[in-house]
Amino acid sequence: MASLDVKKHTLYTPSLEEVAKVLNDGLKGYFKKVDVAVTDCPDLRQKPFMLASEGICGRPRLSDVGGVPYLIPMARTEKIYSINDVMKCVELPDGFVIGAGAGPHHIVGVNCEMMHNMKCGPNAVSNTHYAKIEDEKCALGTLPPEKCEFCLMANLLVSEGKPGRVLRVSAKHRIGEDNFVNSMRKILNKKYGANPVGLGGVFVIQQGKAKLHVMPHFSETPLVTNDDVNKWLKFFNMSAPLVCLSTFLSHDPGWDLRIEHTHCFSDHGEGGHYHYDVTPTEVEYLGYFNIAEFLYRIDAPTVTHSIGR
Repeated sequence: MASLDVKKHTLYTPSLEEVAKVLNDGLKGYFKKVDVAVTDCPDLRQKPFMLASEGICGRPRLSDVGGVPYLIPMARTEKIYSINDVMKCVELPDGFVIGAGAGPHHIVGVNCEMMHNMKCGPNAVSNTHYAKIEDEKCALGTLPPEKCEFCLMANLLVSEGKPGRVLRVSAKHRIGEDNFVNSMRKILNKKYGANPVGLGGVFVIQQGKAKLHVMPHFSETPLVTNDDVNKWLKFFNMSAPLVCLSTFLSHDPGWDLRIEHTHCFSDHGEGGHYHYDVTPTEVEYLGYFNIAEFLYRIDAPTVTHSIGR
């Protein structure tokens, strides 16, 4: 692959303790039961999380690769990225990466959603999943470390994959209009304004159902409005437990970011791009997040738009 254009930005990094208090207070306007605290990261390799490394600590950073303009209005199918190249770009070649992106259509055989979940390096470990449309239904699969390419876009949390102190966020019984991730993002935006705070991590939808989409194969006609995009996507109500890999930023200072992106997988064959839960009185979220120090904007589109974000 040709050399990728990389811009490194420093994010605003309040303390874990401060962010825990801000979220604990703010989420009470969105959920009936809330508990946010700073804690030691559990071993995230274990169920229900099933990550490829034990923690999300050690030099945490976010990466926004490519972008929706490479998919919409027409797919730029030549936009193929190696996760190993991305890891070099973010200065952690042997790090641990989780997040949401578009899967490798040239490997899977069709356009698909990707749930990045890989410890890179000489002894690479992958529990990366993809979700594709097969017979009008969602079909989930996994990708081994040697199949570490993706396409078009990704929003990633990269760290050394170590244990350490993290934010533990528990929220039950949604009473607000926003989903779990946007609730947190809006709370941080209200507190920190133009100072961009970036979080990444994993959460589990423990109870209830959520609305997810899975991309079908690339559209043969241009997608020029959000309505076009929504008619093209395939939507499903999927059942807990769902493991959700998420990144979000409180503010975009003009870096052409996707300010939140979350993909989910499971061990019961369901997964895709998270929109919101559809069972607000039943839903239970439990997540572990870290605060990113940097944002690496990689191969940003030169012509951009806000459709499909």
